[in-house]
Amino acid sequence: MPNVIFVEQNGKRKEVNAEAGTTLLQIAHNNAIDIEGACEGVMACSTCHLIVDTEWYDKLKPASEEEYDMLDLAYGLTRTSRLGCQIILTKDLDGLVVRLPAETRNMMF
Repeated sequence: MPNVIFVEQNGKRKEVNAEAGTTLLQIAHNNAIDIEGACEGVMACSTCHLIVDTEWYDKLKPASEEEYDMLDLAYGLTRTSRLGCQIILTKDLDGLVVRLPAETRNMMF
């Protein structure tokens, strides 16, 4: 099973094993990583915003126009920002490193 490394806002790294074919949002929720995902992964919000490490960004399937539209709503947007609900883990992404942004828009409050 591929590994994903989530870097939390405080710099703590959490490495988790996950099944290929699973989204990063699902992986985060399954491993108690603090990503909201208010729309439950249907790309109707930006609360699963993640920042992909530069070395991994070009290895991902390109973002759709719809994803870019949703990312425009995210706080702390960077050149390597993506939505966790749109990144599907593959064996080729073993070791993927993503950072949680410093701020998020919490839709639950």
